[in-house]
Amino acid sequence: MSFHWRTGMDQSLILYGNNLPILQTFAPSSVDLIYIDPPFNTGKTQTRHQISTVRDKDGDRLGFQGRRYRTVKVGSTSYADTFDDYLGFLRPRLAEAHRVLATTGSLFFHIDYREVHYCKIMLDEIFGRECFQNEIIWSYDYGARSKQKWPAKHDNILWYTKHPSKFTFNLVGCDRIPYMAPDLVGPVKAARGKTPTDVWWHTIVPTNGKEKTGYATQKPLGILERIVKVHSNPGETCLDFFAGSGTFGEAAAKHNRRFILIDSSLTAIEIMEKRLKRFLWSNLMEETENQSYPRVTFHLQEA
Repeated sequence: MSFHWRTGMDQSLILYGNNLPILQTFAPSSVDLIYIDPPFNTGKTQTRHQISTVRDKDGDRLGFQGRRYRTVKVGSTSYADTFDDYLGFLRPRLAEAHRVLATTGSLFFHIDYREVHYCKIMLDEIFGRECFQNEIIWSYDYGARSKQKWPAKHDNILWYTKHPSKFTFNLVGCDRIPYMAPDLVGPVKAARGKTPTDVWWHTIVPTNGKEKTGYATQKPLGILERIVKVHSNPGETCLDFFAGSGTFGEAAAKHNRRFILIDSSLTAIEIMEKRLKRFLWSNLMEETENQSYPRVTFHLQEA
């Protein structure tokens, strides 16, 4: 297998295949920001259904002004989220992430409460405890509420850097959020808002929202845009090697970064191609000697 960097900073890639051998072909220190949202090892099958609604007087849904609608299942995506050796699966991939990360680069590792403690210890070993910067809590309030325990309504995002003190952090580029008590800070500060802390309140992707792709475990664009804007610069390269629906690629493209997205699911590849088409002016399927996976090359549209 071979992989060759293409010239020109206006080119982005979507790669289909096993992410480990693909990562092993990347040059050292060649990407500036990495975000990954790997399978969480929940022991369940993760499924996301795509639905539409049709006017029907006998339908199962009640809408505006008492009108009734019938739910129609359009399709679904799913995968088995179970690993016999979860850390053994992740470790070589995270070691490659450390190798390909630029000196001033950052890794954002998105996980949940089941595995975060074990993964943090492993990341401390690979990156060094001194390179751990933050545990970000993404908090949301949606879905069922258990009556046997406190409902789990947050994910964990671990932020590591290649260097303990020299890394990209453009706080001035961060979006601002409302003050909880605006009357206490005055009208000027209240209008400007404040920068977030390490707890990020953000809704999940709405069921009927424009963002929704129908891909299981899709994450909201707002969370990834914040990461891209603060932790990278225009023209730099952002990598997601568990790319799924391509949210990180969209966040990068919207803010003039190059993206490299890798996934082993053809469904994911098809969703990413469709989703990112509006940012691109051409896509070329290429075949390279000794290459065992299809490569899709995208060229970012010039502003």
